[in-house]
Amino acid sequence: MERPPPELYQPRLTWWSHTWRYAVCLVLTVMVAFEPVQDEWKADRAYLWLDLTVGAVSFVLVFWRRRFPLGVAVVLTVFGAFSTTASGPGVLAAVSLASRRVWWQIVLVGGLNLVAGQVYRVLVPGQSSTDSWWLDLIVITAFTAGALAWGMYIGSRRELVWTLKNRAERAEAEQELRVGQARGNERARIAREMHDVLAHRISQISMHAGALGFRSDLDADQLREHSNVIRDLANAALDDLRGVLGVLRDPETGALASAPQPTWADLPALVEQAREAGFHVEFVDRLDGDQALPDVVGRTLYRIVQEGITNAAKHAPGAVLRIEVSGTPQDGVDITLSNPIGWGPTATPGSGLGLIGLTERAELRGGRLEGRRDGQRFVLHGWIPWAA
Repeated sequence: MERPPPELYQPRLTWWSHTWRYAVCLVLTVMVAFEPVQDEWKADRAYLWLDLTVGAVSFVLVFWRRRFPLGVAVVLTVFGAFSTTASGPGVLAAVSLASRRVWWQIVLVGGLNLVAGQVYRVLVPGQSSTDSWWLDLIVITAFTAGALAWGMYIGSRRELVWTLKNRAERAEAEQELRVGQARGNERARIAREMHDVLAHRISQISMHAGALGFRSDLDADQLREHSNVIRDLANAALDDLRGVLGVLRDPETGALASAPQPTWADLPALVEQAREAGFHVEFVDRLDGDQALPDVVGRTLYRIVQEGITNAAKHAPGAVLRIEVSGTPQDGVDITLSNPIGWGPTATPGSGLGLIGLTERAELRGGRLEGRRDGQRFVLHGWIPWAA
């Protein structure tokens, strides 16, 4: 795997970061140059001023070590061949370069440091060119290797911290995305369940209440009967709503699916209930009776019929709704609901989400559902695998 560029994991330098780094450079320069400067003062004061000038320039150049790491490191290494006061900035530039962990650059600067150390013995006044040259070489080699190794450690640690932080941020973002998707799915599931539970009841209530507003020929007993039907439907809708909300509040279950759900066996009761409420429903059952229909398929069929009755009541009140169900374990279940298209505006407003939710239900079971206009009739047709 490719390493990220150093610019990504190098921290931005604040004024305090610059200050303490320059302070370390100054202390290191004083420690290294204290005795050589005294020797230069005695041997050649003009060279001393050259040394101090180059050292001052080095302290300025080292500020640009991050923008031009190799160039600054090479120039300061060359300065170190004849200037003792450039030693501190040279070390800082070498450490900064090594933190980038580019091997050929590290080897180049390390080799130049060894050469510069030997050149220094020849050029700087007061330095012996013959005595203990091997000892100086060992010291310079050890110091250079230590500085470069320290820079590589700093770079490795910065990259590790950046990588861990980046992974944590990415994991947190992915977790937030998963939570958002889960919330969206749960909202959609709750919306479908609430629609399935309440839309049918409320549609029946609206139908009966609308009839009371238009019928002026009803006597007291008939008015009382219609009022009782509306009251019973409202109580049933309230019970259904309590059931859904109770499951949502239950920390033990915590899922809508654990509430009592209708199955295929409950479908005849739904049709009979619609007839008692004044709807005209024809129900034709041609399912293969040799094998029981799975509950999950029966529940989906129940919801489709429930939505079909609700839509017919809203858009074509008084029309005949025909329901045909057929199928075998090999061919799947085919369901068709059709009714004449109503005239005039719809008396009962709808959300328009019922068919969308049912289509999603059918697709989740591996089936399909579509509503279309066929001449003067509206047809809702669906197919669901038997073993969905």
